[in-house]
Amino acid sequence: MPSRIASVLPEAALPAGISVLDRAIDRFSRAHDASHYLLIPSAVVQPASAEEVSEVFRACSNQQIPITLRSGGTSLSGQGVSDSVLLDTRQKFQRMSVSTDGTSVTVEPGLTIRQVNARLARFRRRLGPDPASEIACTVGGVIANNSSGMACGIEQNTYRTLRSLVVTLADGTTIDTGRPGADDTLCQREPGLHAGLRELRDSILRRPDLVAEIKRQYSMKNTMGYGLNSLLDFERPIDILTHLLIGSEGTLGFVSEATFETVPVSPSIATGLLVFRDLRSATAALPHLVAAGLATIELMDATSLRVAQSLSDVPAEISAIRIRDQAALLIEHHAADDSDLNRKTATFGELLPSLELASPFEFVTDAAARASLWRVRKGLYTAVAGARPSGTTALLEDVAVPVERLLETCERLNVLFAAHGYTDTVIFGHAKDGNIHFMIGERFDDPDCVARYERFTADLVDLILEQRGTLKAEHGTGRIMAPFVRQQFGDELYEVMWRIKRLFDPQGILNPGVLLSDDPSSYLQNLKSSGTVEPEVDRCVECGYCEPTCPSKNLTLTPRQRIVLRREMRAAEDRGDSELLADLAGDYDYDGVQTCAVDGMCAVACPVDINTGDLVRRLRAETANRFAGAAWGLAAHYWGPVTRMGGAALSAADRLPHPLVAKVTDLGRAALGADQVPRYSDDLPRGGRARNPGLRVPDPQAVFFAACIGTMFGPGGDGVGSSEAFRLLAHRAGVTIVEPEGVADMCCGTPWKSKGHTVGYMTMSDRVLPSLLLASNGGRLPIVCDAASCTEGLETMVERARAAGPEYASLRFVDSVEFTNTTLLPNLSVNSPLASVALHRTCSTTTLGVSGHLVGIAKAISEDVYEPVDWGCCAFAGDRGMLHPELTASATEREATEVNAREYEAYASANRTCELGMSRATGRTYVHILELLEQATRASAGKPAL
Repeated sequence: MPSRIASVLPEAALPAGISVLDRAIDRFSRAHDASHYLLIPSAVVQPASAEEVSEVFRACSNQQIPITLRSGGTSLSGQGVSDSVLLDTRQKFQRMSVSTDGTSVTVEPGLTIRQVNARLARFRRRLGPDPASEIACTVGGVIANNSSGMACGIEQNTYRTLRSLVVTLADGTTIDTGRPGADDTLCQREPGLHAGLRELRDSILRRPDLVAEIKRQYSMKNTMGYGLNSLLDFERPIDILTHLLIGSEGTLGFVSEATFETVPVSPSIATGLLVFRDLRSATAALPHLVAAGLATIELMDATSLRVAQSLSDVPAEISAIRIRDQAALLIEHHAADDSDLNRKTATFGELLPSLELASPFEFVTDAAARASLWRVRKGLYTAVAGARPSGTTALLEDVAVPVERLLETCERLNVLFAAHGYTDTVIFGHAKDGNIHFMIGERFDDPDCVARYERFTADLVDLILEQRGTLKAEHGTGRIMAPFVRQQFGDELYEVMWRIKRLFDPQGILNPGVLLSDDPSSYLQNLKSSGTVEPEVDRCVECGYCEPTCPSKNLTLTPRQRIVLRREMRAAEDRGDSELLADLAGDYDYDGVQTCAVDGMCAVACPVDINTGDLVRRLRAETANRFAGAAWGLAAHYWGPVTRMGGAALSAADRLPHPLVAKVTDLGRAALGADQVPRYSDDLPRGGRARNPGLRVPDPQAVFFAACIGTMFGPGGDGVGSSEAFRLLAHRAGVTIVEPEGVADMCCGTPWKSKGHTVGYMTMSDRVLPSLLLASNGGRLPIVCDAASCTEGLETMVERARAAGPEYASLRFVDSVEFTNTTLLPNLSVNSPLASVALHRTCSTTTLGVSGHLVGIAKAISEDVYEPVDWGCCAFAGDRGMLHPELTASATEREATEVNAREYEAYASANRTCELGMSRATGRTYVHILELLEQATRASAGKPAL
């Protein structure tokens, strides 16, 4: 057994199959979550089943070792941090099943809300809880915190929509509360717990005053303490147990499976932004808006709007505002059909003149326009936190008051901010429910600032309870509000909560210090400070939104973990802990740098636009092998011969015994390093054709930049390759193209940029951009590339050049799938449609925003187009999949399993290396979508001809 877990559990005997992570890099990387608390676990355990959880619980119970459950790590109140055993349930618990009609779904805790809803989409159903962090928060966390969100209120939250669950209790007993006879089973296996719950319910019902107080507390969103409303709402102990576990934050047991009742997705939705002159006028309008039957009413104050204007994708409705004191309400009508929606919006229009708006208003129904508005609201916390001063820690508070008291509460909050010297604070949230969030930034490395935070918290508690509100509405009690549960509920109900805790967990091993605490200062302990490190690191708020999209998440590290480890290494260096620094740095090269795909998907998910790939590229540049850098610099000067030699080498290798070639490359990797020499495998194709510019044509309509990966790697199957396919399609569509002189020696620069070889990158930039400027007639013609990653690489190259001067400002790059879908396809006839196509979007088509065009082409050639729900970056990443095949294997595992569940006539993507990665993962031959379109539009069967 690893030494770290042995030191924590000296007499325990965990089964050998249970995964235990005890390296420093594992413990420190998983210590951080979205809260402002930090504890370093002694060991991280990754059980793969409820049975393994039960074994861990028994071992820890025998030794009275504390256990903390951790899933998505989006918790804001300190529920998921521990200095003992951290049970990581995100990676292994990923199964789900949907009922035949989609009205219920059974889910394991590691899936995110977005993943579950994606699988429910075909039934036009979704989960009831709709938290803003749905991209990253998991089902386990949603249950643990009784999460709600934008529209669900208290009618469709976890408490109201969860039907049953499978729970492992602290002593290792597992109960399925949905099985017939579950109440009898509970009575037999846990007689004390069963009787205790019944007694608690009876004691509450004998007290009308306590019944009235519980009803008042839970008439609004409320996640403070345990859900005492379950003692009123249910009679059987098994049902009380089920609903007490909701919102229990891992202090009563582990939920390994949950069955939810799903809710219908409204097919017709209209979204709009109401802008008022100030916060007072916005909150004063709430009674009229609530009466209008709006599904959502989301508040954003002036500071929120100001920060939103700094985002790269801010919608016009917000960017056009000249912000002074304005506040806005993001509203939405949901309807069963368009006619119902039109009726609702028309009726709402009659209300508009009475609202005294500061800006024009209109509803939008277009999906992209609606999504743009919601991206601002859903990413508001992290966007505001990302704009905080370096060295400060962001705190997001979460309170609720009766709606009629919201205006006074907001005004008095602003008075509190000023009184305690908090500037640039924001107020936003679910105004319809009286549930608001506010953000402050604090330095926890300064005792005076900690004292200020303590004084502010005391005043905040007094204010919210005076307003008859709750100190936590949807983020859970956590560590931050545990000492104030007694103050909100009173002594008697507080004692009921402790009785619940002792019934479930008599030894107190499950997440101690969370949800209940008799130490009035416990919320001031283990506060997380954020020192200054580097731009990407300093902006990160550790929200974890990036993690589900990361291809290395199940192999080594996620973007959040790469960033927090940079913080930990700097902290270790500052305090002179050379041993820890060396330990972390020693593992960081492989885990943090070499196995990063630098695919940019983290930037797509990140609400503060952090591209961790940029950080990794810089680290690669700083540590680049001098000889490798020189070799790549030389290659930039002779790229044409290099690509032809590479293609020739693959063709030669294809004719030799594959084990022999693999052995040669393995020897090279052993001698020169696995990060320098790619590994040959028999699934690699022969080399491709050399690139040569075509004949000069009069009045060309576009410049075609054929990607060099077509020379390195030949086409798969019977295809002609993406470059030749594009030429043929353009000819058939009557569109003339020109190819730049010297294209054989050109590249988008990505190989140098991703490896950190800046000299070679600049050499290539200096060759490519002038040539493309000339070929495009000074930028008047679009430049089309047939590999999505190369289109993205050219965009990046020209952006860097534009930053240095305006010379290349006119250059326009268009990916071939977009150009084909919009310009060529309307002039083509599909003569041989395909029965079915499985489609793999790429990280570059996503970043470029052209995945819709990829789908458009696929649907033009087949009525059966399948896009995997478990799509993700394949992590082939140029040659990364050959340098580290384990990265691609890990990244593609779930998508490959999904694709291979049935047969398709064809498999397509939009980038040659991605096609190689998916072909390797699935055993199917993936080709460029343009190759399939070329085949489908041939006048007759046989080889293509111009």
